[in-house]
Amino acid sequence: MTLQWYVVHAYSNYEHKVKESLLERIKRHGLEDKFGDILVPTEEACTDLKTQIENGAEFVELAKQHSQCPSGASGGDLGEFSPGQMVREFDNVVFSQDVGTVHGPVKTQFGYHLIEILERSE
Repeated sequence: MTLQWYVVHAYSNYEHKVKESLLERIKRHGLEDKFGDILVPTEEACTDLKTQIENGAEFVELAKQHSQCPSGASGGDLGEFSPGQMVREFDNVVFSQDVGTVHGPVKTQFGYHLIEILERSE
């Protein structure tokens, strides 16, 4: 075993441990937020879907049927994210509006969104 081999492998192991430690802290302390998204091309379509949700339709089913976002196939589930990972309009809603509510229409460069905030660390 050469010194160079040891340094390369020890350093790689150290990086892995740091990464795992950071990921564990995020999970433990809930430093990410979870939300759902429905993306449609027009404000009218977005408003219509929101009305359907307010009248009892399921967000997940409407996302599967209507969302133009790739997440539509999974019911609009975009998983978890931290501030700055999405466009500003998303951050403005997700980090300031009520949890458990569908928000929108929210206009972005991609179209009009309904955003359902499922979890948020405070």
